[in-house]
Amino acid sequence: MTETASRPTLEAVAALAGVSRATASRVVNGGDGVREPLVERVRQAVEELGYVPNQAARSLVTRRHDAIAVVIAEPETRVFADPFFALQLRGISKELTAHDSQLVLLLTEGRDDHTRVGRYLAGGHVDGALVFSLHLDDPLPGLVQRAGVPTVFGGRPGWSDGTRDAVYVDSDNRGGAREAVRHLVALGRTRIAHITGPLDQTSAADRLDGFRDVMPAADPGLIAESDFTPAGGERAMRELLDRCPDLDAVFAANDLTASGALRVLRERGRRVPEDVAVVGFDDMLPVAEQTDPPLTTVRQDIEEMGRLMARLLLGPPGEGGSAGGASAGVVLPTTLVRRASA
Repeated sequence: MTETASRPTLEAVAALAGVSRATASRVVNGGDGVREPLVERVRQAVEELGYVPNQAARSLVTRRHDAIAVVIAEPETRVFADPFFALQLRGISKELTAHDSQLVLLLTEGRDDHTRVGRYLAGGHVDGALVFSLHLDDPLPGLVQRAGVPTVFGGRPGWSDGTRDAVYVDSDNRGGAREAVRHLVALGRTRIAHITGPLDQTSAADRLDGFRDVMPAADPGLIAESDFTPAGGERAMRELLDRCPDLDAVFAANDLTASGALRVLRERGRRVPEDVAVVGFDDMLPVAEQTDPPLTTVRQDIEEMGRLMARLLLGPPGEGGSAGGASAGVVLPTTLVRRASA
């Protein structure tokens, strides 16, 4: 007998429970209108037989696929090398598991990928989408809108094509940056540099704005644009030291950037924090606690951001989410975590 032939059927469940096939189907697919004693009999039959619903057939009945697309607008080389994405995916995965939903990971690197992702979302394969790490010229917001799937964005919307009413989750990037720079000022530092993230992302732009809030008259030469990577932090730190050798502090836009900056400072013989104080942003423990010296940084709860994105999309287990309804923006607080680098 083949494995397919031996698999318990819905008819077998109905027969064992002593109900009609239609009643068994309503119970299995979460429908209403079945008396509790019958529901319990069907559930007992499902457990006894080890019945597993046919997902394709179930989707036809419920119009649900129990799957959520997680779309990250970055190449796989970046996603799998940056612990930020691992933390956010962990939070999303935990929440989707609580809803008995599957995570479908979609990455985009070029225009062909955007077309593929847009086609997939429009094809009715998932119940919604979580989209993050967007850049200002990214076509994904428009593709998602045309696909018509409920969507929650990670990060403050800054895009022009139909996302003004977007549901999103973000951290207080500007406020956290202000706290970081005020800490450096309180230490008596006067030549404070900033290594930005990619300024076509709202998180990096907000952190730059926070730096300028505290240092409105800062020398433009003390600002160097980077890309949220260790290599980018190294390049920017060398550029800053060549331009402004008397700098005495650095606020880096994320922890990976700060780790690169610390390596260059050590190469150039600058002591941290005695000669140059350094503050990062994220508080990703695999990075912040392993730098030399351990990194003072602004903490954002990355895993909770992921969980909250999924929760906004789906709602509490057993309830509907809010992404298809009124607009909502949730901004989580940040805190400064002091370690040895500043």
